Amino acid sequence: MHPIEPSFSTPDSPVSIAAVAEHAGVSVATVSRVMNAQDGVRPKTRDKVLASVETLGYRMNYLARNLRTAESRLLLTMVPDIGNPFYAEIMRGINSVALQHGYFVLLCDTGADAKQERSYFDLLRTRRADGAICLDPDTIQHASASDATGLPWVACCEFDPTVAVPYVSIDNQRAAGDAIRHLLERGHRRIGLINSDERYLYARQRQAGYLDAMTAAGLTPRPEWCKTVQCLDYAAGAAATLEMMAQPDAPTAIFAVSDTLAIGVLSGLRQLGKRVPEDVAVIGFDDIAVAAQINPGLTTIAQPMRALGETAANLLLQRLHAPTVPVPGILLNHQLVIRGST
Repeated sequence: MHPIEPSFSTPDSPVSIAAVAEHAGVSVATVSRVMNAQDGVRPKTRDKVLASVETLGYRMNYLARNLRTAESRLLLTMVPDIGNPFYAEIMRGINSVALQHGYFVLLCDTGADAKQERSYFDLLRTRRADGAICLDPDTIQHASASDATGLPWVACCEFDPTVAVPYVSIDNQRAAGDAIRHLLERGHRRIGLINSDERYLYARQRQAGYLDAMTAAGLTPRPEWCKTVQCLDYAAGAAATLEMMAQPDAPTAIFAVSDTLAIGVLSGLRQLGKRVPEDVAVIGFDDIAVAAQINPGLTTIAQPMRALGETAANLLLQRLHAPTVPVPGILLNHQLVIRGST
C-alpha cells in the first residue's frame, strides 16, 4: 500500500505538503510517512518534519484522506460504566497512543448491555470506525463476538479466553490472593469479601483468589462473610458492610474487589463507630487516585491502569496494520500498595 499524501490547509492560507517537505529539507514521501505514522523514518527526521508542521501551521484534511483510504481514523472504546473512576486513567492511556498515531477516540458507555454493544460494532461493519477496544464483561463480549467475528477489536481488562480476540489484563486471581495473604499476615482470620456481579471475569477471578488464599491458610469462609453487589458505587459498599457487620462473629477485615466499594466500606464502618484498622481492616483493588487521599489511606491492589490502556491501543493498532498476523494476549503486573487501612 502506497503512503497517502494528505492535503493540509488553514482557513486563510493553504499549506501544501510540498511546502512542508521543502521547509524540512525532505521528500514529500517522507512527510507523508510521518503524518501517516508509518515506519521507516529516522527519529531525527521525524522530529524535523513535525517541527516544520508546527511552524507552518500544517493541518491534515482528514475528510479528504478518509475518502481516499476508506479509513475513519476513529477508534471506539466501550466502557460498561462511565462513572467509575477506574476507567478514566485507562482512557487516558488509550487516547495518548491513539493521538500519537493520528487516531481519535470515541468513548461509548454501553451500560454492560450486549444489544448496545452490538450497535457500536455496527460502526465497525460500516467503516464509520476503524477499530474498537472493549472493557465490557466477558459474557457481553462473547455474545457480541458471535456476530463480530473478523472485526478489528481487542479486549481490555475483561476478556473471554475462548474468544479469539487479543486482550490485555492482569492476573486477578493471584492479585486477590496477594490481598488476602497480606491480611492473614496481619493476623486476621475472619476476612469478608464484597464482590461484584459474577458476569465479570474479574469478579470470578478475585473471588477464586480470595477462596484459594483462605483455604491455603486452613480457613473456611462463612457464607455471611461474602456479599455480592450489582454496582461498584460507594453506597453499595457501605450497604454491604452494614449487612456483613450485623452478623455474629463479624469479620475483622474486609476485602472489596474495587476501591469505590472499599471507600464505601470505610463509610459503613464509620457509621457503626468502628475504627480502621484497629477494629476492622479494609483493602481495596485498583488504586484509583482518591485511594491515597482519604483518611486512612486505602491499602489496595494497584492495577497499571494507564499501561492497560496504552497496551490495548497498541494491540489494536497492530491488528489494524497487520490483520493476518496473530496478536497475543498480555497480562501486566499488579502491585500491593500498603497504606493506613490495614
